[in-house]
Amino acid sequence: MKKIIPCLVIILLLSCAQEKTFQIGQIATPQGEVLVWLYNETPNHKKSFIELADKGYWDSLTFNRVIPNFVAQGGCPDTPEGFNDPEYLLEPEFNDSLLHTYGALGAGRDGNPDKLSARCQFYIVQNKEGLHRLDGDYTIFGKVIKGMELIDTIVAVKRDSTDIPFTPITLDVNMISMKESDLQKLYKAYN
Repeated sequence: MKKIIPCLVIILLLSCAQEKTFQIGQIATPQGEVLVWLYNETPNHKKSFIELADKGYWDSLTFNRVIPNFVAQGGCPDTPEGFNDPEYLLEPEFNDSLLHTYGALGAGRDGNPDKLSARCQFYIVQNKEGLHRLDGDYTIFGKVIKGMELIDTIVAVKRDSTDIPFTPITLDVNMISMKESDLQKLYKAYN
């Protein structure tokens, strides 16, 4: 019996140590944080978001466009880099199952005919009915898993005639690791 207990302890420790972890996007603002799940079905957009987050690209930028019943958009404003520099453009990754539902994370773009995404911009759908008129025109590459109440607050701030908040809402975008068990608890609490 004494030999079984140490083996059981080792097995339990190994199983705990090997719990699967996932990379989650964290969008921190002075008002709180939003956590986003990035879809494997859009590998280039996912890779780009992770790369820019790891480089701290967005950490000096803001939610620069907020519109109630539409979106909270963050990242670079309409700059030449975002729309003209090939380093900042991504081919679209449309997927019929990834739609503009409440909380969807999408890639911004201008009116270019190839529907190339500006990898420096992202938006979160705030319309509770979704924005299905945008399906197939803009790439959805993730989903908010925590913090939509914050997005609802952000789109309601006072803003100018071009939908820029009067008080800047700064971004601190990171990638964080979460254990599978913590994600399951978050999913149960958030849904």
